[in-house]
Amino acid sequence: MTRTKDDGIAARVAAQDWAALAAELDAYGSALTGRLLDADACRGISRLFDEPEHFRTTVDMARHRFGSGCYRYFTHDLPEPVRALREAFYPRLLPIAREWAGRLGRPAPWPDDLDEWLRMCHGAGQSRSAQILLRYGPGDWNALHRDVFGDMLFPLQVVVGLDAPGEDFTGGEFVMTEQRPRAQSRGFCTTLPQGHGLVFTTRDRPVAGKRGWSNGPMRHGVSTVRSGRRHTLGLVFHDAS
Repeated sequence: MTRTKDDGIAARVAAQDWAALAAELDAYGSALTGRLLDADACRGISRLFDEPEHFRTTVDMARHRFGSGCYRYFTHDLPEPVRALREAFYPRLLPIAREWAGRLGRPAPWPDDLDEWLRMCHGAGQSRSAQILLRYGPGDWNALHRDVFGDMLFPLQVVVGLDAPGEDFTGGEFVMTEQRPRAQSRGFCTTLPQGHGLVFTTRDRPVAGKRGWSNGPMRHGVSTVRSGRRHTLGLVFHDAS
């Protein structure tokens, strides 16, 4: 795939309705963006899965009882579209992250600059790339989980759909659950269109109550793929230990 800089990615991320996305994140802990990548760009990223030089490790989910399927963590030498997406999203997500931290009375250690934040992660012992490319086939799924890799945590992340639901695969919806106090958990399912992103909480979201704000713990996963092949790109804004 082309490794030249794509200035259009930053423009497409900036052009999203960020007020609406923030409101949806507040309400549900996730929010679907408009199109960020065209079909050719999506296929180009998907093909990287078969080029092992881009990745630091591969995880067989069934072996670890995480579900079924396979994912690969990129090295720090990110392909240009992946790097551009992460750099474009960080400043847009930062105000939401700081607002959430304020509501929950938590520290907001994230600087304006992504590279500075990643240096802080590395200084705390989280120095491995957490950007991820996932591949699912028929019968594959991803167990409910959180992508928390240490004390240095950014509270929002993004998944980008790389295949077309209903054409390239069926099933495979993005699933989130929210644990509610003294009540059953609530679930959310999102069909992720090709080239669109889903912004979602890494760990929890602020929930307004009679006594002020509290945290609503959330987890995410993927429902069983019924047919075809599903690829997604995961953008995480903290590194792993």
